Amino acid sequence: MTDGVIRLLLADDHPVVRAGLRAVLESEPDFAIVAEAATAERAVELAADPGVDVVLMDLQFGPGAAMNGAQATAAITARGEGAPRVLVVTTYDSDADTLPALEAGATGYLLKDAPPEELARAVRAAAAGRTALAATVADRLLERMRTPAAALSARETEVLGLVADGLTNQQISRELHLSQATVKSHLVHVYTKLGVESRTAAVREARARGLIRRGAGG
Repeated sequence: MTDGVIRLLLADDHPVVRAGLRAVLESEPDFAIVAEAATAERAVELAADPGVDVVLMDLQFGPGAAMNGAQATAAITARGEGAPRVLVVTTYDSDADTLPALEAGATGYLLKDAPPEELARAVRAAAAGRTALAATVADRLLERMRTPAAALSARETEVLGLVADGLTNQQISRELHLSQATVKSHLVHVYTKLGVESRTAAVREARARGLIRRGAGG
């Protein structure tokens, strides 16, 4: 950040979303949009430019995308000192989405329906290295801290998300490169933590709690 101007990279596969973000952010005198990316891979490339201070990163880049937003975030933040901050801006607020993004190094996590003033505050916070979280995300993270024994781990959440997608234990083991015994062990822990006794009940309860995405699929 130089001359008090925060230079932004917009990473989203939808041109309309990028245009909307640009319209909102360019109204702020201390923001400058310096680049846009329609894929996560392109975002990683453009984020290597030392002129980028904050990346506004979507999580999903369409069917068949080789890289998602969390993976791109990890690649960007892995560069260490001098890397831009990453502010995730997405429609998804389940633990299955937030945990991988935050573990990848995202400085903030905001939802796309956030008011313009909240978005502007989050960008400034991210540029300063401060955490900015959507209220629903912050509330669930606090709940995880209060009841750590009952919270699903990132891997348990990942396994349950694949169960929700309709995958069998064998398919999950191949997808995650785990043994079937390990997959079964994760599910046993999930059932215990959620207080359920079946795959269907676990998916239903997890969706009700916002641990995985609601509706069909993951």
